Amino acid sequence: MEQNGLRSALSVAIRAALAAGRDIMEIYSDPQQDFGIERKADNSPLTLADKAAHRRIAEMLQLTGLPILSEEGSKADYATRSAWDAYWLVDPLDGTKEFIKRNGEFTVNIALVLDTHPHVGVVYVPARRVLYFGEPLLGAYKVTDIDSWDELERLPDLLSQAQRLPLPQPEGKPYTIVASRSHMSPETEQFIEEARKEHGQVETVSSGSSLKLCLVAEGTADAYPRFAPTMEWDTAAGHAVVACAGRWVYEAGTTTPLKYNKEDLHNPWFLVC
Repeated sequence: MEQNGLRSALSVAIRAALAAGRDIMEIYSDPQQDFGIERKADNSPLTLADKAAHRRIAEMLQLTGLPILSEEGSKADYATRSAWDAYWLVDPLDGTKEFIKRNGEFTVNIALVLDTHPHVGVVYVPARRVLYFGEPLLGAYKVTDIDSWDELERLPDLLSQAQRLPLPQPEGKPYTIVASRSHMSPETEQFIEEARKEHGQVETVSSGSSLKLCLVAEGTADAYPRFAPTMEWDTAAGHAVVACAGRWVYEAGTTTPLKYNKEDLHNPWFLVC
């Protein structure tokens, strides 16, 4: 896909993410709303907001003519998907458990995958009105206090209010790892212990959804070891932002970048650094 095509795709994805974010917040902000919680086959929760965000994103992205693989949509079989050289990979509401808890740590994730790698990524945090996005030649950016983007505005207008990633960090900042403080796996504990041997002081931060990848992209965190199950739609958008910020997402214990559109849509364990 040519550069103009990537820029156009980025603009469409940003508008779709912001529109989905508004739909999510209408439900999230309603004090009478019980979210219509259902349980999927894997016992993970599904809410009215997941469904509304999926509908909005699918409606807007289908205008590009590219296939869409969404957590909440029908899944094309691998025989069909394996022929895709460009497609949208979407998690309309990443962090549904955080949404239900009303802690604000949920995101809208939209990625454009070319072959097996995400090239364009948009992560929107609607409860915080924070937008992350990346495109290879443009780089990665963060925009705060945003919940809409007028159709008449162009990408340079958005870039004028954006911060380039990674962000400047204070001198002497300790090595920081994104990891759960309360549910840490033995593998993660070992990773932190090895980091202490190498870097001395190590701090840990905890966050929900794809925000964890964005913390590494912006430089607030130095590493995010994920030694637990995830799906491709959980990581693709954040992976693109990380890559466009000059960082990496490797399969754990290797220097092999995480790949997408596999027959099995589960990710292997990975490290963001």
